[in-house]
Amino acid sequence: SRSARMDLASAVTVMLFDTIITLIPMGVKGPLGDGLSALLLGRSSATHQRLFVLPSVIDADFMGEIQIMLWTPTPPCQIPEGSRVAQLLPFRSQVPRCLADACGEGCFCSTGTGQIMWAQKVSTRYPSYLCSLRHYTHQHEITLEGIIDTGADCSIIS
Repeated sequence: SRSARMDLASAVTVMLFDTIITLIPMGVKGPLGDGLSALLLGRSSATHQRLFVLPSVIDADFMGEIQIMLWTPTPPCQIPEGSRVAQLLPFRSQVPRCLADACGEGCFCSTGTGQIMWAQKVSTRYPSYLCSLRHYTHQHEITLEGIIDTGADCSIIS
């Protein structure tokens, strides 16, 4: 067939006893060949059974065993050997070559060095911002201190 994806089956029987993410070996090693990378995705049939595959990228230079990150919100759950729970969607990378070393057999590789840059001083308080509101027809102004980046879709000022 001309399917865009390739199913992956569990190489061993695995029992999930809790909601912690578990690495499941697939019995397949990289590299994928022909300079291909791949997206590792869950199959809809696995999701229907409340097994969730965390999407990941398999780089063209990855040489270790491909494993899936799997979790369930309803343990316990058994994944028998040979269960097709994930799929590989191969693609040719469009990222320009970088100077970083090849990924090899290591897990969770990335291009360049990791960087975390804080935009605000870290403290035990939530990040906040002073905001001045002025009524355009009255000369009345108030200043509020509000929490920023709360994850809410909107803020209500009363």
